[in-house]
Amino acid sequence: MDGCINFRDDQSGKYKKVVVQVKSGKNLNVGQIRDLKGVMEREKADIGAFLSLYEPTRPMHQEAVAAGFYLPEHLPGAQYPRLQILTIGDLLAGKQLHYPRLDPHATFKRAPRRRKGPTPEENQGNLL
Repeated sequence: MDGCINFRDDQSGKYKKVVVQVKSGKNLNVGQIRDLKGVMEREKADIGAFLSLYEPTRPMHQEAVAAGFYLPEHLPGAQYPRLQILTIGDLLAGKQLHYPRLDPHATFKRAPRRRKGPTPEENQGNLL
């Protein structure tokens, strides 16, 4: 597993997971997709993403399709492929990973706001 994306598809406050695996070599094979399926089970991830520099093989696509769809219970009619294969060329062309984006800020934690210099309360004593 090379990365993880958190997402929410309901208002429960619980986050779901997309596991990401990246391969840069030319020797792509269906075993790598099966390995990603195992990682998805171990990590209890709902969706898996396989990113590669080169085009995947036909058996890799077939294995990904056989993984089925993630069907969020709180988003009726929505379905997302459980295992998605994207190349770097796909990403550069604008193609995106498909997963529920109910809360677009779920992936990143916000840093607390900070001001440079003294706060306004600290400055009041220096106004004389």
